[in-house]
Amino acid sequence: MNYTFLERTETRELASDGQVKSHSSKTYDITIVEGSAYRRLVKRNDQPLPPAEERKEQEKLQKNIEKRRHESASKRADRMAEVERQRVYDRAIVQEIPDAYDFTLLGEETVGGRKAFLIEAIPKPGYKWRERRARMLANFRGRFWIDEAEYQWVKGEAETIGPITFGWFLARLWPGSRIDFSATRVNDEVWLPAHFQVKATARVGLKKFNTEIEVAYSDYRKFQADSRVVSTETK
Repeated sequence: MNYTFLERTETRELASDGQVKSHSSKTYDITIVEGSAYRRLVKRNDQPLPPAEERKEQEKLQKNIEKRRHESASKRADRMAEVERQRVYDRAIVQEIPDAYDFTLLGEETVGGRKAFLIEAIPKPGYKWRERRARMLANFRGRFWIDEAEYQWVKGEAETIGPITFGWFLARLWPGSRIDFSATRVNDEVWLPAHFQVKATARVGLKKFNTEIEVAYSDYRKFQADSRVVSTETK
């Protein structure tokens, strides 16, 4: 919440031989408006939006600013409480990982010029998950690189070792799907996401998909507490 940034998401649909059939991308400028994040579309397929669409995005942003500036104290409190609830919700799965996995130190490596511990993580057989949404982690194994100086996750790789089902069995992620992520040190004060990628073989209903989703984070800018909104211009 102390930084604004650009978020570029690219989706690639793959043929059975791994060749890219189609791809598309969207880039969003994530800003802070009256205490909580706002996502503004700034590019599509790495091209600036057409003038008419750019005006619409700017108008939506201005309407959101005005709405939040004039909301009642109770509505603002509810909005900020929802932000915090979402943060707690998102962290709940991560908080179970130390109890749910067996860890093995594989050695040391250098990541981004910094020394890191390389650790293997294997799910514990029969572990009783406290958080219902975290149960899917029983079908993941992975490796993590932990910064030796600050004990921060700087890189990770995870692979599915069992099927993962979503939405009342309508969608299923098959074994062999991969998740890779990395973080970067910003302003020598905080670690923030740098890259996230999913390579998945999935089935939705009767249709099978081979998909890659890649998210890149860039242009981190320190948010000033005395500013109402940061970065309303396309980079």
